[in-house]
Amino acid sequence: MSLLWGRSSRLAGGGSWLRWTLVGLTEVDVVAVADLLPERAEAVAEQYRGVRGVSVDDLLDATDVDLVLNLTIPAAHGEVALAALGAGKHVYGEKPLAATTAEAREVLTLAEQKGLRVGCAPDTVLGTGVQTARAVVDSGGIGTPFAASAFMTTPGHERWHPDPEFYYRPGGGPLMDMGPYYLSALVTLLGPVARVVGMSSAPRATRTVGSGPRAGTRFPVDVATHVSGVLEHEGGALSTVVMSFDVWAAELPRIEVYGTEGTVSVPDPNGFDGPVRLYREPEWVDVVASAGYRETGRGCGVVDMARAVTAGRGHRANGEVAYHVLDVMESLLAAAAERTSVDVRSRCSRPDGVPLGGV
Repeated sequence: MSLLWGRSSRLAGGGSWLRWTLVGLTEVDVVAVADLLPERAEAVAEQYRGVRGVSVDDLLDATDVDLVLNLTIPAAHGEVALAALGAGKHVYGEKPLAATTAEAREVLTLAEQKGLRVGCAPDTVLGTGVQTARAVVDSGGIGTPFAASAFMTTPGHERWHPDPEFYYRPGGGPLMDMGPYYLSALVTLLGPVARVVGMSSAPRATRTVGSGPRAGTRFPVDVATHVSGVLEHEGGALSTVVMSFDVWAAELPRIEVYGTEGTVSVPDPNGFDGPVRLYREPEWVDVVASAGYRETGRGCGVVDMARAVTAGRGHRANGEVAYHVLDVMESLLAAAAERTSVDVRSRCSRPDGVPLGGV
């Protein structure tokens, strides 16, 4: 039955998401996978009964596909989303929503014109980790939140990825690649961002492929690989962020939120669960999971979107939030380049919290 009218949706996508949460769920029925290289789509399809490997054009023309899961490289996110919407299909994409806010705005405008939905990763913010921390903040568990910190440090994806060049081209870098996880969590916890201040650097001009058949190949770095910034949330809280592909090792928290009466420690926003810890004088205590989808994985946002359409409510990992996060990242990079503060033009509504177990 169609996503627009019944309990099940027919979805086309591909890649490792099928091995997570999509196959076998009642909310979605995976019917096709597509890739620019047909043999890749066929190889994935062969692993799952009832899933066929098709060309991108055939996927967009398919009458039994209502929603397209867009797992292309960042530079192609906007193009594929526009094509899917143009074909009359809902779209849920990998992060970021598009390469630029201008392109992302085209996506949202077309969706609105056609009465279609746009969803976007990350959906990790729907898990018990971030949602339990949000419940602590919303309940006044740390008093009034006034600041937060978010740190993502790694020596670079080229050490493990066999084709890492796109991480170091425009649209890549630590902020555009990993920033959505951290910024989406901060928006979920503290609301939208009004202004940013930033600085950035690129300590190494080249990188070296570290694995696969091209190991040892050197390639240029075209983006900032270490970005630091301060985000002023609309509610007044200040978040300090560091996103880096240059740090060999660190002993930093992932995310912490500081309030007038305590602190909440948030687990890795690239995961769905993990320990949430609360400090109220005189000690730290573990917080029992009290909100969020439990024991879930990649694809949770697609399921939430399908359930939302059926129920006639807004889906949580939505295009409005993804657009705002992209706007914040663009603004932060602009602030770093101009060595000044930049007002963030967009705003988004804070998505509804997820009850424990997910509804």
